Amino acid sequence: MTAMTTGNPSRADTNRRRILDVALAELLRDPDASMDQIARAAGVVRRTVYGHFPSREALIGTLVDEAVQVLTDADLCARDEGAGPADEVARSVLAVWEIADRYRLLIALAQRTVTVQGIRDRLAPLREEKTRLLQRGLDEGVFSSPLPAAALAFVHEQLLFAVMEAVNEGLLPAEEAGPAAAVTALTAAGVPSDTATELVARAGAGA
Repeated sequence: MTAMTTGNPSRADTNRRRILDVALAELLRDPDASMDQIARAAGVVRRTVYGHFPSREALIGTLVDEAVQVLTDADLCARDEGAGPADEVARSVLAVWEIADRYRLLIALAQRTVTVQGIRDRLAPLREEKTRLLQRGLDEGVFSSPLPAAALAFVHEQLLFAVMEAVNEGLLPAEEAGPAAAVTALTAAGVPSDTATELVARAGAGA
């Protein structure tokens, strides 16, 4: 019996993955997409969708979990132990925004559902890493802020959400949002605007 569980994913796992992939596409296309719409688009009956996700909020919550994991992975890949704190912040924001831009409509949608309470908890590991980086910059005198590192990490986190909303509202072109967010994050940490702009341009060029 045990041997049957190894190997290829089960049909249930395959269905769950398909539902998640289709749900993401449908919700990004139409934030008001219902469970019925998602089921039809996934080619399954509504009962199958509810068998995996007991509510629309639970489905959105799972998608947000996956988005946060992708954001965390992007931040990890952007780290460079040999770079200074300011360079690391620039690289991190640019890398995270590249992923966050794909999910900004989903995250805006999640903030209007019961999952908003859990978004802060989901982002805790990423925030803790940012706190360590910001503390390093404060200790080295690269950053200057009246806020302690932990509070400044919250500011950076909320900045990213605010930039997402600005793009969603048509106030900022998406292609400009990443560099703008990175420069703003650095200036919020006390880096002069000209220096921040130069650092972000260099990070964006892969230097």
